[in-house]
Amino acid sequence: MLTEIESDLLERIRDQQEISSGALFKGISSGISFATLKRILSRLVDAQLLEQTGRGRSTRYSISSVYDLLYPLDVEKYFEKEIDERVIRKGFNFNLIPETLTSGKLFTRSELHQLTVLQEQFRKNTNHLTTLEYKREMERLAIDLSWKSSQIEGNTYSLLETERLLKERETASGKTREEATMLLNHKEAIDFLVEHPGYLLPLSVSKIENIHGLLIKDLNVSRNIRKRRVGITGTNYRPLENVFQLTEALEGMCDLVNGKENVFEKALLALTLIAYIQPFTDGNKRTARIVSNGILMEYAHCPLSFRTVDPLDYKKAMLLFYEQNNLSVFKAIFLDQFRFAVNTYF
Repeated sequence: MLTEIESDLLERIRDQQEISSGALFKGISSGISFATLKRILSRLVDAQLLEQTGRGRSTRYSISSVYDLLYPLDVEKYFEKEIDERVIRKGFNFNLIPETLTSGKLFTRSELHQLTVLQEQFRKNTNHLTTLEYKREMERLAIDLSWKSSQIEGNTYSLLETERLLKERETASGKTREEATMLLNHKEAIDFLVEHPGYLLPLSVSKIENIHGLLIKDLNVSRNIRKRRVGITGTNYRPLENVFQLTEALEGMCDLVNGKENVFEKALLALTLIAYIQPFTDGNKRTARIVSNGILMEYAHCPLSFRTVDPLDYKKAMLLFYEQNNLSVFKAIFLDQFRFAVNTYF
């Protein structure tokens, strides 16, 4: 979270639109030094909350174009207000994909350094594994991912019951057929991506539809892009309704993901945007998690199991993105889960 002085500075800069560090310093009543102010401004630029233009005495600071996307919101405070009390962006943001997400980077230098160090650790770990050992670890992660991804969607299988189902095809007593099918479909989708390296490169609408098809098989869910309106429980955000706009939004997302150089950005964008666009009648978040992990695997990066994510925290982070197009909480989940995966598997 931001400090009080950081929040105050951002408010002043937002009011002024563009301002020098000298003008900012004259208006500060907190007693910090000019050198401290410059360090704070540099930190806010690195966090991509501010943009810096000019040099020397001509240097000016303004609010970043991705400020609303990355500003660290207090998620608990945000959800103190009930659904109809929250001031939200109710409709799909047509500028989000072609403008906001295209112009800015999602991770700070510090965050990218953390991710890069972790990825290097993963590379070293896997280099010491035999093919069989690697396959066993991927199997373990796939079971955890199938369980957690299904749990987020309300599935009541325990992790042990999931392992028994996926390894021995033994269903748990008291559970529905649909719950077992959901878990088996997850494993099949993950296995498909493991067995077909390069499948998601480049990402396309038809490939996303195919992954969705694997995940909803035998679940009485319509395949392909939906042609009717859907609502999302817990929010007043309304996704697109027109099949042509949905297809166009997905195509734009694929272009965005394919055009990004950083693998972590590619994965995070797929994870959030497929769910935001809601192209299918059901199974959108499941598809997003599998496609995102598929992208990581395509580039030999460690996939995420999401095993330690609280389902409610995941849903709150997603709702925050729906309603405010704010990615700060979801990005924190991504960072935490990548760290967990590297330190737990392989």
